[in-house]
Amino acid sequence: MSADNSVGNVSVPLRNLLNSIQCIRDRVRDGESNESDGAFDLSNFWDTLNQAVKTVSQEATKLSLAFSKPPLPSQQDGEKLSESIMKSVLTLSTVYYWLPKSQGISLRRQVRDATVAVLEGVTQLVEVILSSPLQSLSQEQLTSTGSVWSACDHFAQLPRDNKAAVLVILSDQVGVVKDAIEEIEQALSDGQDPFSDVLNDEQEPRGNQDTYWSEKDRSVIAPCQGLMKAAAASLRKLTAAVRSNGDVTTAQRLAQLDDLADICKEISPGVDDLALCLYPPMDYSGVEDNVSKLAALLKKVLGIIRSSHVCGESQLTWVQFLDGAVDHNLQKAKDLIQQDS
Repeated sequence: MSADNSVGNVSVPLRNLLNSIQCIRDRVRDGESNESDGAFDLSNFWDTLNQAVKTVSQEATKLSLAFSKPPLPSQQDGEKLSESIMKSVLTLSTVYYWLPKSQGISLRRQVRDATVAVLEGVTQLVEVILSSPLQSLSQEQLTSTGSVWSACDHFAQLPRDNKAAVLVILSDQVGVVKDAIEEIEQALSDGQDPFSDVLNDEQEPRGNQDTYWSEKDRSVIAPCQGLMKAAAASLRKLTAAVRSNGDVTTAQRLAQLDDLADICKEISPGVDDLALCLYPPMDYSGVEDNVSKLAALLKKVLGIIRSSHVCGESQLTWVQFLDGAVDHNLQKAKDLIQQDS
């Protein structure tokens, strides 16, 4: 049999495998989990899922090694390898579907995303093997194999229940909001031209007044910063409250944690929108619009915190304080914008 013929034959099971994994990946990405009728054993789920992930990693390694040097696998061996990796992928997706929404939406989304990342990694590996010359281990194949390992290793860092999943979301939000606040502070401290860092050394400094903040601009920025800091404080305090009081033992409390996570995911875009419109030339109507939107969002967030199980007596104090801080900064920003207009 000629070499070309053997390449053609061994690529058939690989193409079938690729199509099948792509279908499974798309179903996992868009599908719903099975609802659990009785008590769900979360610990058993994790043990089984981790074993399934480990198997996918091993099978992907076997596949990559088989196509890393001559001679190529025979069509029969190619079919066995494809069947073996297909079985591991099916097992992984099946175990993922065990996780019911009643264990928490935030947890399920993070497990789903991690599962999709593994399936995406295996898909890319098969694509690389099919598209590369089948005589040697290419850099692309090494990278794809490493991506599968990395996606599989990520399961060890996944949150184990919905409380932990919500804490991951809140931590991400805290980081993004902190960055936005620091960028504005840096721009203000850099002098009059917030765009100076984007000029090349050879370029002349611009004389256009539109690139500078006026005194009124700077006075308007202060309460906007206050509002952004109130957003950051709300997220930090909520994170501590969830860590201390978050409970996943009842459906109502699980749902409250998901509601908190979902509403808090809107905070960083709101802070970013406000931060972006503060750069010169400042459009005061845009600033007022974004200040009002962020303030309304923070009031809503604080209201949801207040009515949730994570808010005890000690939390109520900072909820009320931050609620007042939001009102104060909103009013101050509006007064300054409307001054002399």
